Amino acid sequence: MGTTKPERVGVLKVGRYIVIDEEPCKIIAYSTSAPGKHGAAKARIDAKGIFDDQKRSIIKPVDAKVPIPIIDKASGMVTAIMGSTVQIMDLNSYEYFDLPLTDDIEGELTDGVQVEYMETMGRMKILRVKGSS
Repeated sequence: MGTTKPERVGVLKVGRYIVIDEEPCKIIAYSTSAPGKHGAAKARIDAKGIFDDQKRSIIKPVDAKVPIPIIDKASGMVTAIMGSTVQIMDLNSYEYFDLPLTDDIEGELTDGVQVEYMETMGRMKILRVKGSS
């Protein structure tokens, strides 16, 4: 996968992103334990899947490296809502694509509104509605 980069566990924070079990996740809790007599300090990371909303946890030494997803954010305009799918036109490239409609933004979407969407690891998701154009 060329859409991730390695990062030290010790520099991660709540709100950043991490890949756990091949799934990009947002960190929702981060804690460290003091180093033991023979070992390094460990970090416990609780994260929630960006695309599947599943909660995942890992425990790693703070000096270990973990994959971080490379996330591209862009703006688009809703051109059509078809059942559980939203058609979006990218405001920079003018290309059209379909994204699934998620429950958290369903009521806010109408034709012509601008949205912010993200793309990572070959998948896309609408993040938020920016307002009408």
